[in-house]
Order: sequence, then structure tokens, then C-alpha cells
Amino acid sequence: MSGLLDGKRLVITGVITESSIAYAVARLAQQEGAHIVLTAYGRTSLVQRLARRLPHEPPVVELDVTAPDQLAQLADRVGEHLDGVDGVLHSVAHAPATCLDGGFMTAGWNDVSAALHTSTYSLQALVAACRPLLRPGASVVGLDFDASRAWPGYDWMGVAKAGLEACSRYLARELGPDRIRVNLVAAGPLRTLAARGIGGDGPSFEAEWAAKAPLGWDAADPDPVARTCLALLSDWLPATTGEIVHADGGHHIIGS
Repeated sequence: MSGLLDGKRLVITGVITESSIAYAVARLAQQEGAHIVLTAYGRTSLVQRLARRLPHEPPVVELDVTAPDQLAQLADRVGEHLDGVDGVLHSVAHAPATCLDGGFMTAGWNDVSAALHTSTYSLQALVAACRPLLRPGASVVGLDFDASRAWPGYDWMGVAKAGLEACSRYLARELGPDRIRVNLVAAGPLRTLAARGIGGDGPSFEAEWAAKAPLGWDAADPDPVARTCLALLSDWLPATTGEIVHADGGHHIIGS
């Protein structure tokens, strides 16, 4: 049997640990037949070590999503390994510590702008950089944390995620005529580097989430979120764009 992503060519950002959602997407994508390129920010040797643990070692290209020169070179660097791109995973987010954990009223603009640049604007920047390689029918998937509510400790990152959600809708509008889809996956809390700062006390937040979610929730298992990303990267949702698909055990439907 062919895999869900048989022959697909993907660019995957955000692999930094084996617990990251991006790593789970990379692993499952290869198992489903995809050819992938990973990007690395600053710690290229670390990402290369992680790449060697995947079913097939993929190439790794350096990318700082806030660096115009690296974005300008991305298509050429990826093009050395892939003759086109069918899917892009945006798994990039960062905010200075001053923007989190109670810093909403005190964070300065320099730190806030850095959070917005890395976590919001980078979606448009990444897609624009990959645009020369994107094929009709391609899919862009970004990772989100539901920005419809104000989460304890999330502060300016919550604002950045709200911007990410708006950015994805505008990208969907711009790229739709070329049959390129743009969607987000709103994950429940996972034990990743990116999830630090959500909900204040991690263990109690995870326990509350698991108790409230109709399907339950395992904060140590990124695979359900990764599988949702794979579905969107596949050809099975050809008329879905500008959406936020929740992979959170159903927590978002339950009233407080």
C-alpha cells in the first residue's frame, strides 16, 4: 500500500528535540512515504543528530526565519535536495521571558516585537521564501495554541498566536487561486520547549486539560497532533483552507 504522503516533498521547521511536534511530524511523514528537508536555527549540528534518528536521514538546511538573507536563499538551498515542495510545516515560536508568565503589562516593545516577528510574521516570511518551489495543491500547516482565550502565563505569546491565526487566513486568501492551502493545527498542551509558559503550573494545567477533554489528553504524546498535521499535508482535504483544526482531545468545546 502507498503511504498517505507517498512521494510528497516537505519542508519541516522546528525540529529541536525528539519530543517536539515537528520531530513527530518528520518521523510519521517519512513512514508515510514523504521526502523531507529539515531546517535548523543556530544549532545545526543538534538537528543533524536528530535527523540521523529518523527512519531515513534527511538533509538539514540552516534557517533563521527572522533573517532576510537566509530567507532569500532558502528556495535555492531546499532546491538542492527537492525539485519542488508539496508541503511546509511552520513550527516556529519564541518569546523573550519578559513577555511570558505575568509580563504582559511590563514587557517592552523590543521584546514584544521580537515575539511577533518570530511567532507571527515568520509564517508569511517562510511561505514567501518557499513560494518559488511550492506546487499547485501544496499545503502549508502551522502549529497553533487556541488564541480565542487568554491563558495563564501565555501573555504576549497568546497575542502572537492570535496574529498567527489571522495571518494564516490572509495567506489562504492570497494563495488559494494557486490551489495552495494554508491551515493551522491548534494542539493541546504538550511537554515541549514551545509549551513552556502555558498555564503557569505545567502538571496541574495538564491534569485539568486531561480531565476536561472529552477524549482525554496525554501531554507526553505528540503523535495525535502530528497525525492531524499529516492529514492536512496530504491530498485528503483538498477544499479545506484558512481553518484552525483542533487536536486537543476536544477541550475547546467544553465550557468553563
